[in-house]
Amino acid sequence: MDATIDKLILYFQYPFVVNALIVGVLIALCSSMLGVTLVLKRYSFIGDGLSHVAFGAMSVAAVLNFTDDMPFILLVTTASAILLLRTGKNAKIRGDAAIAMISVGALAVGYLLMNMFSVSSNVSGDVCTTLFGSTSILTLTKMQVWVCVALSAIVIGVFILFYNKIFAVTFDETFARTAGTPVGTCNLLLAVLIAVIIVLAMNLVGSLLISALVIFPALSAMRVFNSFRSVILCSAVCSVACALLGMALSILAGTPVGATVVVVDMLAFAVFYVVGIVRDGGY
Repeated sequence: MDATIDKLILYFQYPFVVNALIVGVLIALCSSMLGVTLVLKRYSFIGDGLSHVAFGAMSVAAVLNFTDDMPFILLVTTASAILLLRTGKNAKIRGDAAIAMISVGALAVGYLLMNMFSVSSNVSGDVCTTLFGSTSILTLTKMQVWVCVALSAIVIGVFILFYNKIFAVTFDETFARTAGTPVGTCNLLLAVLIAVIIVLAMNLVGSLLISALVIFPALSAMRVFNSFRSVILCSAVCSVACALLGMALSILAGTPVGATVVVVDMLAFAVFYVVGIVRDGGY
């Protein structure tokens, strides 16, 4: 036990590990907050769809040799989020079909571009790293960390500032519209916020595992708490704790960071699920 603690203390002396922890905590916090709203509005898979779009945008940026690809990826992902929101209201193309269409198309185009215009001899390794976030969280530059801190602060600030409107839109859009809440603007704001989180989370868990950060903490909290505020607080605490534990285990065991964090989230959900059953008297 002492040897494990000493090993962790040793690793925490490295700046790149500290940077990874900071970014991981912020991403987990933002994802969990927005995740509750997305799950309740049944928009859970929008995160999965946008993550594929972000992968496609990253492939395009790599082909065009952008020195800083984050602004481009953020722009494309945000535009796609708005497009998904608008298309999902189309009677001819339902929300789930729109997400599937855009996400699969972006994933296919991204993989095709990475194979056709590869700038690396290890295409499979590059794709695997992008999809599953193998080591990218440990190679963040100081500028990327500051960008993550700034964007996360904006997401948290906007969520707190518009909390009441988000609450209203989450549970009953019709009543919220009757009460004068700009439902369309609020949904647009949520789409932009989740797009920002998707782009940031690619460095932690990769584009294929992002939905786990959004869904699992929210579902875990919902097994134990009933009120919106309590679920958000529990989801945030659970997500941050799982991110820290997952990254620590990844460092100690040498496992992929993203996959380890997601597995810890899954185990936490199992624990909350059992607690919920016990609390409800076995039902």
